[in-house]
Amino acid sequence: MFRSLAIVLATSLCATAAFASDYLESSFWQAEVDSGNLPAVADRIPDAPLVVNLERKGREFGTQGGTIRTMVTRVKDVRQMVVYGYARLVGYDGRYELTPDILESIEIVDDRKFTMKLRPGHRWSDGHPFTSEDFRYWWEDVANNKLLSPSGPVDFLRVDGELPIVTFPDETTIIYEWSNPNPQFLQSLAEARPPFLYRPAHFLKNLHADYADEDVLSEKLYEARVRSWPALHNRSDNMYKFDNPDLPTLQPWMLATKDGKSRFLFVRNPYYHRVDSNNVQLPYVDVVEMQVVAPGLVAAKANAGEVDLQARGLDFKDTAILKKGEANGNYSTLLWANGTASQIAIYLNLNYNDDGWRETMRDPRLRRALSLAINRKIINKGLYFGLANEGGMTVLPISPFYKEENRKAWSAFDPEQANALLDEMGLTERDKDGYRTLHDGRPMWIVIETAGERQEVENALQIVIDNWKDVGIKLIMRPLERDILRNRVYSGETMGAVWFGWDNGLPQSYTSPAYMAPREQSFFAWPKWGQYHQTGGDAGEPPDVLAAVRLDELADKWNHAYTAVERGLIWQEMVDIHADQVFAIGLLNGAPQPVVVSNRLKNVPEKAIWAWSPGAHFGMHRPDEFFFTD
Repeated sequence: MFRSLAIVLATSLCATAAFASDYLESSFWQAEVDSGNLPAVADRIPDAPLVVNLERKGREFGTQGGTIRTMVTRVKDVRQMVVYGYARLVGYDGRYELTPDILESIEIVDDRKFTMKLRPGHRWSDGHPFTSEDFRYWWEDVANNKLLSPSGPVDFLRVDGELPIVTFPDETTIIYEWSNPNPQFLQSLAEARPPFLYRPAHFLKNLHADYADEDVLSEKLYEARVRSWPALHNRSDNMYKFDNPDLPTLQPWMLATKDGKSRFLFVRNPYYHRVDSNNVQLPYVDVVEMQVVAPGLVAAKANAGEVDLQARGLDFKDTAILKKGEANGNYSTLLWANGTASQIAIYLNLNYNDDGWRETMRDPRLRRALSLAINRKIINKGLYFGLANEGGMTVLPISPFYKEENRKAWSAFDPEQANALLDEMGLTERDKDGYRTLHDGRPMWIVIETAGERQEVENALQIVIDNWKDVGIKLIMRPLERDILRNRVYSGETMGAVWFGWDNGLPQSYTSPAYMAPREQSFFAWPKWGQYHQTGGDAGEPPDVLAAVRLDELADKWNHAYTAVERGLIWQEMVDIHADQVFAIGLLNGAPQPVVVSNRLKNVPEKAIWAWSPGAHFGMHRPDEFFFTD
């Protein structure tokens, strides 16, 4: 029986909305307003904007203007502007609590019925009304259209295989309802990579066969040099990629560069829904300039004062050179905490396409032995001056599920115990070079592949090479390009890989534990188990290791739990299983993340957590509230 409980999350305005005549016009758009090409600001913001009281947040009120310079290392990373912009239906605030953002409010009944209310008068960046029709179009004409979405709606919308009943009572109301609870629904809306349950229907209908004129659509296909309307629609419908300047957006900045190669400009969204309590429309900053540079140049260019805000592409090893450039570059180097569960983690691929190796790597004694053989103290001193926390991969102390014994599990430097475990497995034979051999006689050479992007990874593995040699195992390091590495892992071609630990190292009871269970291919230890879950059994293979099966059962129990206490107990068991089974060999966590900030740029927090999830890196710290003093 469902609890009769309704919770309403509503935007705390913290201030009274201004009269229409009180809003201050942006100098950036003034000429467009004067020429009649753009309505006045009072006619652009929603009737019920999100009013931000910066004083209550301990921040300064700013003025509009200026350009934030930042860098990425790949053209495709222009999508970081969606991450940093962090306009979400609901999002995390500074206390990691969920609050409406794009939505005016959301009413939740028993975690199974969600009634979302839009802000009246909210508009897309091109001025077209943002209404429930944009949600209906995505649900009926995109997500449930087999030509556009062969796999159907995104996975988090399925509860026990059941899709929600979605209704649209009026132009500002959307209702999602399931028979059973969907506790991950709200959190999924706040992710760094949002699910986008809406689309600019007025724009995309022109590319949809059910709505567009056949002759006009054929002409568009010819011009775009694609053979089918679904291909054109999907190419244009790139809300997360953020590489189509014609696609309307709700983000604080919109792409203004077409077919860019190395420099992209994002200009302020004239219809953005947030204003400060001084009647100034956000964002404060007019333009974000994003340059694409080689990975090795990020620190050097930051040192030269060529950025105003930068963390991506910087590692702790860069701190010294960044500190040296502060005076001449007119910037400061902040050190934020890191939200990943491990700075560096080694993943043995339990779905590796080799029967002998796969059986050996699925024995937890091997993973425990390899972890025990690593001298983390040497790595910490050499890479982080001893400032990181040594230990296996587990949640961070800020999480209620943190246990010191889990951090220490199988992570003390103990080559003697490591050797004993390997001997216990029967891996006692050695080749002429002193390396152990598998039961079929092959030498125990473990190839660990990396994305080749972080020097600290290669430096750490150089130490691990010597450590593992002492217990009779050879580590071979192979750097690859990131996308190639992922594809090889997902296909089972990679024996082992290095990546960060869990993105979310600070989970709470309300956090979905899906990433702790064999449900996502992105966890490099079990890509094919993840594929099996994500495709409903159409790809990959089902988990057949008892501990992994138990994790899957627990994730399912969490989805059906009704209380925070129940979910917390489930979370704790899952964390404990990971610590014991060492599905990922974590090396260290908590290494500070350098953040370069121009001395002219204000409202950037001195202390914060750099995390992909939850937090969206800069996103939850609200860059739309950053401003320049001049």
